[in-house]
Amino acid sequence: MRHITQHYINGGFTKSHGTETMDLISPANKSLIGRVTLGDKEDARAAIQAGKEAFAAFSRTSIAERAEFLQRLHDAILAREAEHIAVRTEEYGGVPLHNKFSIQGAAKVFLNMKKTLETYEFSRPVGQARVTMKPVGVAGVITPWNSAIFMVCNKLAPAIAAGCTVVAKPSELSAIQTRILAECIHEASLPAGVINMVNGRGDVVGTELARHPDISKISFTGSTAVGKAVMRGAADTVKRVTLELGGKSPHIVLDDADFDKAAVFALEAAFRNNGQACIAGSRLLVPAHRLEEMKNALLRALPAWKVGNPQEEGTAIGPVVNEKQYSRVQEYIQMGISEGADLLAGGKGYPQGLESGWFVKPTIFVNVDNDMTIAREEIFGPVLCVIAYKTEEDAIRIANDTIYGLQGWVSTSDLSRGRDIAERIEAGAVMVNKTFDLLDEAGIPAGGFKQSGIGREFGSYGLEEYLEPQAVLI
Repeated sequence: MRHITQHYINGGFTKSHGTETMDLISPANKSLIGRVTLGDKEDARAAIQAGKEAFAAFSRTSIAERAEFLQRLHDAILAREAEHIAVRTEEYGGVPLHNKFSIQGAAKVFLNMKKTLETYEFSRPVGQARVTMKPVGVAGVITPWNSAIFMVCNKLAPAIAAGCTVVAKPSELSAIQTRILAECIHEASLPAGVINMVNGRGDVVGTELARHPDISKISFTGSTAVGKAVMRGAADTVKRVTLELGGKSPHIVLDDADFDKAAVFALEAAFRNNGQACIAGSRLLVPAHRLEEMKNALLRALPAWKVGNPQEEGTAIGPVVNEKQYSRVQEYIQMGISEGADLLAGGKGYPQGLESGWFVKPTIFVNVDNDMTIAREEIFGPVLCVIAYKTEEDAIRIANDTIYGLQGWVSTSDLSRGRDIAERIEAGAVMVNKTFDLLDEAGIPAGGFKQSGIGREFGSYGLEEYLEPQAVLI
């Protein structure tokens, strides 16, 4: 059993001032695997002070120096790739299908940002002025548990590239994973105080970051409800805010699609990462006259999504993260049944033989109306809602009839038609016949429309979230 009692502050591991502890439970077998000591306001303030003191020098480092720091962070994470994957499996329930993608992606964001940094113009003439992009200050980053290492790294990378210092508050549910990340950061030998990491609750450490006057920038990934609270907390000191929030992403299957391929694609978009993904394609929109064909295609594709022990090769869906999340998903499944949707597969309760962990049956609802709760709210588990549409215009109307706008998906055999449909979906990114390879393109922005967020991550779009333009006229 691991005991995590330190935070990473000012270039070293520091004993927590806070004394509250939290048990870390394996989602696969409900056993106690660790205990973390949670930081308090004093820990947060110590980390903020370290970031503030380091900012003066770090903000003046050269592009070449910051590029080297990004390279070192990439190398340090990959050097312990196997350990990262093992702990992600144990603490989170990640499966082989997604683990390597997640950890390699976490390392790659540093190389992608290095590429962006080396071509970005920090100073440029505008008329008779010169506009210089300046680092905004100390950045507070708050991240969730569903892709713990990746989420921290995709915020560290642009902050470091911009010349900002960072105080990170990762999810306390991921304390074992993020302890290894902190060790990687230490091994990368950045100047003391440039990156600080404090374990703690969102309503304690996260709130302190949002409200503290010495934090100039907040970047938050998590639920829309908590994102709104973070934004309110940041308002009094007029912090710059980036929010990457919830989603209820539509996946439109056009009538020209190969339905067997579309079904495979649909389950990948909905069930990957155990269904715990903000971008999940959880609403599958299908032509009404081909609904039966899609139902059969989904049933043919479903056996590939084996739910089971995340340690075993071939497992495609592991457990959800904890008892609270398991209960939440079960409640949504019951809502779907109560509101009149039909179960094509799955349903309430544990899969047979998997009662020892927080396992959910991969569930597909059909005959779903877009006004049902399961079609409106983010479930964050392996639950797919199939919604029939009458015409192409009807499909676009249904797709956009949501408070969210994070991601969209399109299945089609006509790429030109697919592009036209994609451009009409109100979402920050839309993938046509593609899944989960956005990170292969260094400059592509990610973020949400509507209540899915504010601002963007990745590439120059993400870098500029940590910069302020200063115009000088002589």
